[in-house]
Amino acid sequence: MRDRLRRVELMSTKTDDLRMMELALGQARDAAARGEVPVGAVLVDGDGRLLATAGNNCVGASDPAGHAEMLVLRQAAGILGNYRLVGATLYVTLEPCAMCAAAMVHARIERLVFGAADPKAGAIISRYRIGTDGVLNHRFVVSGGILEVECGRLLKDFFRNRRR
Repeated sequence: MRDRLRRVELMSTKTDDLRMMELALGQARDAAARGEVPVGAVLVDGDGRLLATAGNNCVGASDPAGHAEMLVLRQAAGILGNYRLVGATLYVTLEPCAMCAAAMVHARIERLVFGAADPKAGAIISRYRIGTDGVLNHRFVVSGGILEVECGRLLKDFFRNRRR
């Protein structure tokens, strides 16, 4: 993964980043307990104030867009009364897909912090470079690999148990 992170900040060790990623991991664990793919997300404003938390809820809500990232973006936009979340940082346990990455561009987030890369569907560093390649009308800063082992293990364990 490190080779693919050209203009991407890697392994931020800021205390706040670790704390928020732990919170996102808790949301992912809650999602797994509900039978959802264990992905959790947290959104904070530019001052670091918590705006929203969520775990995946595609199955429970019968919603293909029920990804944790989409849910926190919607919650925060509702709280603030504006879909533009300028200055916000989104923390998520798995590299976002194309749908979620495009929503982050549209919401104008400032920064994305993710745990595990997603080599099959990741749209930030793995398959595409949405939000960092300069093709779209907004870019955000990316920190990848934060609590990568823990985030990856949760996903691997979940899918191993589903195959049994």
